[in-house]
Amino acid sequence: MADAFPAFTPVTLLTGFLGSGKTTLLRRLLTDPALSNAAVLINEFGEVGLDHHLLERIDENMVLLQSGCLCCTVRGELADAIRDLHSKRERGIVPPFDRIIIESTGLADPFPVLSTLKADPVLRHHFRSSGVIATVDTVNAGRQLAAYREPMRQVAVADLLVLTKADIAETGQVARVTAMIRQINPDAPIVLSSDDVVSLMEDMTTGRAEAMQSPGGFYCDDPGPVLASEHSGGIRSFVLVSEGRVDWTAFGIWLTMLLNRHGDRILRVKGILNIEGEDFPVAIHGVQHLVHTPVHMQSWPGGDRRSRIVFIVDGIAPAAIERSFDAFNGLGVAKVAPKRIEELQP
Repeated sequence: MADAFPAFTPVTLLTGFLGSGKTTLLRRLLTDPALSNAAVLINEFGEVGLDHHLLERIDENMVLLQSGCLCCTVRGELADAIRDLHSKRERGIVPPFDRIIIESTGLADPFPVLSTLKADPVLRHHFRSSGVIATVDTVNAGRQLAAYREPMRQVAVADLLVLTKADIAETGQVARVTAMIRQINPDAPIVLSSDDVVSLMEDMTTGRAEAMQSPGGFYCDDPGPVLASEHSGGIRSFVLVSEGRVDWTAFGIWLTMLLNRHGDRILRVKGILNIEGEDFPVAIHGVQHLVHTPVHMQSWPGGDRRSRIVFIVDGIAPAAIERSFDAFNGLGVAKVAPKRIEELQP
């Protein structure tokens, strides 16, 4: 039985604002043979849960978390549910699932879910995050992103953005929403719900993320165009570019201190580093206080050898990051090259 499932079972978080089509997308995904062995956890915020019925699948690997929202009241229940599934799988009580998909409520902040996987002493030895998928309602995204903070944070944290309801949107609306959410999250791939989302999930899970990248190393063609102003709510993104090689130890100290102090407001940090003594780049990826294991890439994704770090922040001026980086340079880490800020503004 031990060989029937991976040592570290991937966990995909499916998030998105209220009514954005999470359950519809999940129902379609689960019809794909590649996800036939997935366990599903559904979190509903309400007195009576309905979404699990809409999936038309009720079995031992379907769990309903109903007593509140994942990001606040049911984090303990989430950990208990995953541990219980793991225990039952080990004992052969449930089918040997090879992936977990968690559908959050429309009001959930993704970070607490991701941190639960890292913080729990049992889960971190058996499960790992395989990314965040956020659904975006093409018809209503403009109003929702302007009025509510939750969808902005969900878009900002996402590794993959899925536009829903494009088939009923007005002409040109897909392009407008794409441009809008690209200003919030400059790097995550954006696809339609009718596209092959399962293949992209597989790429994120198996480490084939490079296949999704542009020649510049990011998922979009250029994560650093100049935008205009800060979004309502203070969410903005920018790219920190270092012209030369980076001292890995010193960089780690700087990033640790930065996230320890401002992690609540640094929604995403992701980049490619040209490390001193390394032939190929190292990719970093973090969500708020949570930093994933760095990935040593097998080649440079393009001709650009500069270190580039995308930040998506909430209420932090890029100049504050710049000053932090300057202070880091001031510690005498001579190998860290001059830097410049390329700010992404709407």
